[in-house]
Amino acid sequence: MSEHPGGPGNGTGPVRPHKPKPFAPLDFEPFAGGADPARVSEAAHLAAQALVRRGRESDDPEITRRLVRLADEQGLDAIAEMWAESPARSLPGALWRLYALRAATRSDPERISVYFKAGKDTAQVSHAVAGVAEPPGAEELTVMADAILSGAFDGEFDVALERSAAFCRVVALGQAKLADSAEWGNAQHATKLTRNAHQLVKTAEDLEASAKAWRRGQLD
Repeated sequence: MSEHPGGPGNGTGPVRPHKPKPFAPLDFEPFAGGADPARVSEAAHLAAQALVRRGRESDDPEITRRLVRLADEQGLDAIAEMWAESPARSLPGALWRLYALRAATRSDPERISVYFKAGKDTAQVSHAVAGVAEPPGAEELTVMADAILSGAFDGEFDVALERSAAFCRVVALGQAKLADSAEWGNAQHATKLTRNAHQLVKTAEDLEASAKAWRRGQLD
């Protein structure tokens, strides 16, 4: 993340607050954070608990749609400011990953569908768990991303986490497969795909661990 220039004594004005870096699809880099870590953490957990409780206590599908579109209406940066620095294996950390994966998929569904198609035959079990319609094109991936996040509010939260983890694993396998084929022609691109694949596998592991913690009543 680049820092804003300026500050007392350099003639450029007061220091402006740090902003989260723009979200790069399927590239889970750290986000810059707030002032008091304890207060930020408490607020993140309370907001996540309130959001999940609101969705799960309501039978109104419009409430679910509004929760799914939260990042669209408020901006992903606003979600990042609340949750991106939370531990990966926590309720706000898990919610952040669900929203971020949906945003990544919707921002470039054609590219993500290429990765998914490349990985789905290697990871048939994960493909089935993710629940993408055939053939898994851009529109099908977008529908799946919405359905997974909807399931966090109107279905079983642990299932939503596991479906998202399965999606990550399929895409990661696809990236790794394409990296192997691209290695000789474009080593830099192959390296980036491999790095992103490793990041997605770690995200899948965090989501799976969060699902297990939720079932034990220990995800907070």
